[in-house]
Amino acid sequence: MSTTVSPLAPKSVPDMPALRGVRMATASAGIKYKGRTDVLMMVFDQPAAVAGVFTRSRCPSAPVDFCRQNLSGGVARAVVVNSGNANAFTGKKGREATALTAKSAAAAAGCKESEIFLASTGVIGEPLDATKFAGVLDTLAKDGREDFWYEAAKAIMTTDTYPKVATRTAEIAGVKVTINGIAKGAGMIAPDMATMLSFVATDADIAPAALQGLLSAGVGPSFNSVTVDSDTSTSDTLLLFATGAAAADGQPKIEDANDARLEGFKAALNDLLMNLALQVVRDGEGARKMVAVTVTGAESDAAAKRIALSIANSPLVKTAVAGEDANWGRVVMAVGKSGEMADRDRLAIWFGDVRVAVDGERDPDYSEAATTAVMEQDDIAIRADIGLGNGKATVYTCDLTKEYVAINGDYRS
Repeated sequence: MSTTVSPLAPKSVPDMPALRGVRMATASAGIKYKGRTDVLMMVFDQPAAVAGVFTRSRCPSAPVDFCRQNLSGGVARAVVVNSGNANAFTGKKGREATALTAKSAAAAAGCKESEIFLASTGVIGEPLDATKFAGVLDTLAKDGREDFWYEAAKAIMTTDTYPKVATRTAEIAGVKVTINGIAKGAGMIAPDMATMLSFVATDADIAPAALQGLLSAGVGPSFNSVTVDSDTSTSDTLLLFATGAAAADGQPKIEDANDARLEGFKAALNDLLMNLALQVVRDGEGARKMVAVTVTGAESDAAAKRIALSIANSPLVKTAVAGEDANWGRVVMAVGKSGEMADRDRLAIWFGDVRVAVDGERDPDYSEAATTAVMEQDDIAIRADIGLGNGKATVYTCDLTKEYVAINGDYRS
């Protein structure tokens, strides 16, 4: 957690309303950080429906394995999250730590261990001493409050410079429902199912299968379209909970993700997921600029996304952005190396609204002054039109600065 807040941080923090059916509390267990909270517990006093997406890393953390195992049950009663230690690549000790945490959390919440969900974030490869926070869970389960979202977001931060929160409302069959979410992430961020840790809850009454359908679709243009440094974490976890409290207001239970009554809710959820995902990018380690990379005219949407990621993940493109240098030759390079079909002589490139290249060469009306003015902005749009088809995609990234190296050069110390 940095003491200097990212210059790209939101200028204001939303007023996070209480959400019926979930209580939260935090504690300082001294796992790595001194003088700050590092454990979050969420408790659902009535069983909540749960959906999740996780990292596609082949070296997932012990908590990711644990959550995948419990997700099939579709029911959550408590979540325990710790920061400072990822409990990843920790072998048998890691599994023992999740087992101890789950046992302690189940006893504290009065439920089965199969209804517990766990997440850990921080250093990889260091054994996690679960006894440090297993003892505080009884107190957290009792002390939890419905209006504790901002503090919850603070407890799960690592190199983040600000807590990431978002809230939306929608109607299902005329009944108002609320969606609240928190996220953490600043480095080791690359789209591959879920990116970082995020916990989203709603008081809507939605069955687990429908909830999973909504979440799996929602991560595509949001969490799976952001990249800070092209590195997919071992711990990425995104969990969505529905407490069902709105049933008391007359909301009919929704069983199918394609139910027409979910239209407004789906739009609100997708908007919230996008907001949280972009907050992660705007807090990219050392970031000073946010970059939206759009590719059009590719052979397919999938091809467009791969080309966009090639551009967004290029250290040369990202350092050019950091230096406010409109070096569009690096964009040409990134398009060419993507492995997707491209025709050099049909390629056109824009920085903001300024076309810098067309028909495979520099735009005859190219203006260095106009392009530099674009590069001096905090938010920069780069577009490449491949000129071959109708495929399009947008991904979001940030620049690459000296601070990124400084943050990651001594991360374990």
